[in-house]
Amino acid sequence: MTATRPDPATALVADIGATNARFALIGDGPPDRIEVLRCAEYPTLTDAIRAYLERIDARMPPRAAIAVASPITGDTIALTNHAWTFSISEMKDTLDLERLEAVNDFTAQALAVPRLSAGDVRKVGGGEPLPGSAIGVIGPGTGLGVSGLVPTADRWVPLAAEGGHVTMAAVSEREEEVLRHLRRRFTHVSAERVLSGMGLSNLYETLATIDGEDVRALDPKGVTEAAAAGHDAHAVEAVEMFCAMLGTVAGNLALTLGSFGGVYIAGGIVPKLGDRFVRSGFRDRFVAKGRFRGYLDSIPTWVVTHPYPAFLGLKAVLDDQPPIA
Repeated sequence: MTATRPDPATALVADIGATNARFALIGDGPPDRIEVLRCAEYPTLTDAIRAYLERIDARMPPRAAIAVASPITGDTIALTNHAWTFSISEMKDTLDLERLEAVNDFTAQALAVPRLSAGDVRKVGGGEPLPGSAIGVIGPGTGLGVSGLVPTADRWVPLAAEGGHVTMAAVSEREEEVLRHLRRRFTHVSAERVLSGMGLSNLYETLATIDGEDVRALDPKGVTEAAAAGHDAHAVEAVEMFCAMLGTVAGNLALTLGSFGGVYIAGGIVPKLGDRFVRSGFRDRFVAKGRFRGYLDSIPTWVVTHPYPAFLGLKAVLDDQPPIA
């Protein structure tokens, strides 16, 4: 069977992380024909795109929008935590596209926020959004993404930022001990070093080392599973410290942006923690800013539970009209 070219109104959207590449076709309705490919199985992003189209038996649509876990500073893009590098202009020509947009992955996550429904988020703690106010977005996954939305008269302006690489600060003596140990290993300990998949493993291994115990090599899934089972005290502590530290960084973001529209927690890790995250020290740490506790008490926080929010943000990019509430 010969693959057919999708309708001209359809576009390919792709959310490219360091571990997974998520693809879909999108038109006037919700994302369709979603597939998730492992980045490590393909030499280049173009190869992964072609493999996706082959899987769904379709030709390339005329338009595409790609979200990448990397700064966008020019035509050439190199992923921060993966080996893929590509030229936007060359990819446009190679794939015979009329239009190709490339944005930071958390720019897409941010632009998705106004398109989320009540069923796509879970509230953590109190506060109510103030319409027409800035919004913060942060999310631990393979790395730590940070963005925000600033309102203008008729649209949202997304922030293309690299806030995941800010210097992590300790709040407790235990956290300071952990960061002191990590500084000997990494020199600069960014928020991403503790608030990401590798961050969970870093916290777990460091806590065990500090306490003089044999260190088991656990990947992020292993850490969260051990914590859920409750049989590994350091896994339990690592997940709790992760949630509390995320509260610290999210609270800093809220203060920096004045995000009275709320702060949204996206990424692949937190939604999987479920009730454990809601019961954690995240919200207490989010508001624990001394004299500005009351300021932060009024700012709501939500976990994004939509499985593919970046696709909604990429549709906003293609529409050229991010909606404003």
